[in-house]
Amino acid sequence: MNKLVFLSVIFLICASYSSSQTSPDSTRRPTPVTPISPVPAFMDGEELDYILHYGFIKAGEAKITLSKEFFGNKLDVFHAAAKANTTGLAKSLFPVVDIYESYFDINSNLPLKSIRNIKEGNYKQYNEVYFDHYENTVKSTLSGMHKVPANIHDMVSAFFYVRRVDFSNYKGGEIVSVDTYFGDEVFPFYIVFKGRETVNTDIGKFKCLKFVPIVEPGRIFKESDDMTFWLSDDENKIPVRVKFDMIVGSFKCDISGYKNNKYVMKSRITK
Repeated sequence: MNKLVFLSVIFLICASYSSSQTSPDSTRRPTPVTPISPVPAFMDGEELDYILHYGFIKAGEAKITLSKEFFGNKLDVFHAAAKANTTGLAKSLFPVVDIYESYFDINSNLPLKSIRNIKEGNYKQYNEVYFDHYENTVKSTLSGMHKVPANIHDMVSAFFYVRRVDFSNYKGGEIVSVDTYFGDEVFPFYIVFKGRETVNTDIGKFKCLKFVPIVEPGRIFKESDDMTFWLSDDENKIPVRVKFDMIVGSFKCDISGYKNNKYVMKSRITK
């Protein structure tokens, strides 16, 4: 299994960076940055579980957890951890255990520290990145200091950032944009809102918001709209499904469990 494909299990809405093979371009700045709600759509103790399928084959699983912690002398910090691993046949062919973490401000959602700890086959990498939003710099333990755009995110904090966007007045075609720092490079992130759909999963049906990240056709994707994801159409906005139509086949990642959500899951259809 291509490691870039599997990373998208973890980040769902943020995976288009690694999967699209797009090179960083300092001239492509998101303008303006999409505003977010001052009240988070998530809380301490939230857990989200996912299963990745390649056709009818279960290829992997992922878990995203959120906790409130101290960071230095700062109280209002969330610690998010996303872990993914291959299972079954996929594990025997290409063992993967990837862990991404982010410490981000509860109010602004801006990251203070991110951790990348990946083990993919014989390849291993560990890196920590520290964010200075006053100087607009990041410090990587692997590559040193870098100048970055204002309001920069890591991949995990961007995941939670998008969940704080108010989509109630969105119509088809609007774009959500945010800059991220990933793999010691700056990447702009754009996703297009496509409307509302009902998604049927193994744990039930959900009313969802549908999005298509702007990806670059080439080595992995045939078309620019070959990745789609769905968020629950309620106050929680949890990722319900992400789907990839790729050159090597179609992958689907569905939610398999959730708990400690901040709000009642009104998007879940119980009848």
